Amino acid sequence: MRRRYGEFEYFCSMQEFSSKLLENAVNQIAKLPGIGKRTAVRLAIHLLRQPESEVDAFIEAIGNMRHKIYHCKHCHNLSDEEVCEICRNPERSESVICVVQDIRDVIAIENTQVFKGRYHLLGGVISPIDGIGPQQLEIESLWERLPECQELILALPATTEGDTTAYYLYKHATELRPGIRITTIPRGLSVGDELEYADEITLSRSFLNRIDFANSFK
Repeated sequence: MRRRYGEFEYFCSMQEFSSKLLENAVNQIAKLPGIGKRTAVRLAIHLLRQPESEVDAFIEAIGNMRHKIYHCKHCHNLSDEEVCEICRNPERSESVICVVQDIRDVIAIENTQVFKGRYHLLGGVISPIDGIGPQQLEIESLWERLPECQELILALPATTEGDTTAYYLYKHATELRPGIRITTIPRGLSVGDELEYADEITLSRSFLNRIDFANSFK
């Protein structure tokens, strides 16, 4: 049975819902980052227009992602298994570890296809104003990986929080492992706008031309 959605969309955009089920769906969609109420209405109506099989597949994919995904026990990357594909890959060097904020940075760097080492995801950056200190991040497990590491790349946001985190890691890593090489991405790259927004050519060149971290704040 065909339904007329034109007037219904306008009706819903005025936040007057004839269906409580629709209202609940819109409220949940609107909780997503960057999604306002009007956009949530459009997305909900879009889902209503799709075949039930496609919506069921969408719901199943979201459910599986939430309930079945792992955090890699080595690097804390998201994975379908206990150890992620990158950490399992024998062709990836264990001696070079790139420290990033989260999986978005891994995706951005992997898209360049120039980095052949491994990663360590902190799960955030140090931010005292938000109550996030070193204890709230995946830092202790990074120290456990230092004995096999020859170079530590700090690819963190060029923000106050990112710089604070990078300096904290630099200071403690050099104390725990004297002689370890610690590098970073040149500040010509707008890392503060997040690695995920950098174009692949710029990011790949920055990675290939990384500099010693000690020289980055002179």
